[in-house]
Amino acid sequence: MADDALRTASLPAARAIRPIAGGEEWAQRLLILVLGGWLLVTILLPLSALFRKAVEDKNGGFVGLANFVAYFQDPALVQSLFNTLTVALTTTIITILLAFGFAYAITRSTIPFRGFFRSIALVPLLAPSLLPGLALVYLFGNQGIFKEWLFGESIYGPIGIVIGEVFFALPHAVMIIVTALSAADQRLYEAAESLRTKPFRIFMTVTLPGCRYGLVSAAFVVFTLAFTDFGVPKVIGGQYNVLATDVYRQVIGQFNFQMGAVVGLLLLAPAVLSFAVDRMVQRRQTALLSARAVPYQPKRRPRIDAACLVLCLLVSVFVLSILGMAVFGSLIKFWPYNLTLSLAKYNLGAAGTAGWDALWNSLLMAAIVAAVGPAIVFGGAYLVEKTKVWPWARLATHFFAMIPLAVPGLVLGLAYIFFFNAPGNPLGFLYGTMAILVVNTVGHFYTVCHLTAVTALKQVDTEFESVSASLKVPFYKTFWRVTVPVCLPAILDIATYYFINAMTTVSAVIFLYSSNTKLLSIAAVNTDDAGNTAAACAMGTMIVVVSAAARLLQLGVARLLRARTQAWRQR
Repeated sequence: MADDALRTASLPAARAIRPIAGGEEWAQRLLILVLGGWLLVTILLPLSALFRKAVEDKNGGFVGLANFVAYFQDPALVQSLFNTLTVALTTTIITILLAFGFAYAITRSTIPFRGFFRSIALVPLLAPSLLPGLALVYLFGNQGIFKEWLFGESIYGPIGIVIGEVFFALPHAVMIIVTALSAADQRLYEAAESLRTKPFRIFMTVTLPGCRYGLVSAAFVVFTLAFTDFGVPKVIGGQYNVLATDVYRQVIGQFNFQMGAVVGLLLLAPAVLSFAVDRMVQRRQTALLSARAVPYQPKRRPRIDAACLVLCLLVSVFVLSILGMAVFGSLIKFWPYNLTLSLAKYNLGAAGTAGWDALWNSLLMAAIVAAVGPAIVFGGAYLVEKTKVWPWARLATHFFAMIPLAVPGLVLGLAYIFFFNAPGNPLGFLYGTMAILVVNTVGHFYTVCHLTAVTALKQVDTEFESVSASLKVPFYKTFWRVTVPVCLPAILDIATYYFINAMTTVSAVIFLYSSNTKLLSIAAVNTDDAGNTAAACAMGTMIVVVSAAARLLQLGVARLLRARTQAWRQR
């Protein structure tokens, strides 16, 4: 009866009713505490352990800033910091220019196949970051097809790292800038044209100011990705050291955990700074579209359209060439002497690594993350967004949920070593198990999923909860019968995002796997270290195939969900 009344009750009359009963209020407080404890254990406490390790000596004694002083007294380590900044800045400039031109072409021109070009630009999201490095070995390495194109320079160094990072960061920048350029008011352009303003001046005074915040956000995202990435420099960096490879070398090669923690904090600093500046910039952003705004409709401009088409073709060739070369390299029997095609490299059992177990581990871990992650994220977002108890606790929880966005995967993985492997930690039993990989991956990608869930929940009127409370329907029933069905597309997006990132992640889990939990992405790194580049390409290709299959499955399931649970959206 209560459920029937929920569907027919008067919404305005429910506003004056007390939202929840005492028992439900305590239940919601308990759930908020559980969520806060989860974020505390998976993010904050590991990071605090990283800070402690950076100011300790090998015996655990406090040494203050002595480790940092030692770092900056080592010329080789300081050079790595300079190298990292150089690569990150160069990558940011190139990527933002390419991404802006590409985004402009698919939003402000009339070229054909714009949807297809956009899909091509997003393909790198399905690949682990080491894959472009492997492909560049075949393209420009010592035995590469186009090694002469580098005019005597080596691909093993800054050139290769920058090219690989551009491939890796391009889809992130394209998505942000496309969103920024899509928010345009046709009336502004019509007014400028009526005043006989030249096209270049319209571009400088209308187009660029309208998307400046998107450009700033994209620049910070690309800089952070290039600054903290491990996969590309590990494969193609050669003797050109960067901070990410220094962390790996200090921890795995020299067992110098204190110096590894120092380098980890240096990796964390620019990411936190970029995150803070990006937040401040977004606060200054004002709405670009009003209720009277007219959606922008691009007009046919033959010369500009031709230039846009050429740019889209070049970017697509760049993306597909790197991905295609990785696939081609995995099919060659013995490069470059025997170019016969063969599937032998896809026999993972003969690759000298974890074999097929690495693939099954990746699939198992990704499946668990895709099941557990959305439940934690969406439930937590519901507590933050829809409940009314403990406003200060909900605000703090939301703040904690934003922290993972500013923490590089390599830093988080290193922090997990110091926290979960610490003597006396009651959670130490998790170290070296599949569970810690799941916990790490859910925490690492928590922020994007949290923001997705909060955005979806903001679209659901709070009157549902008010009416439920007025009719004494438990909040969990409203959550399960109303909120979840309405937000199912967003939940599916979160699950797919978690699955794909769990398949492609390298840096966050490079320190945490054991012989029984080695993932396919880690096996690819180890295989490349052993000199078997073709087998590493095969592993990377398999990750791309699995990720693409997950994405296609999501599209199919989403279509069914729209038909079964989203019919109310149709008019």
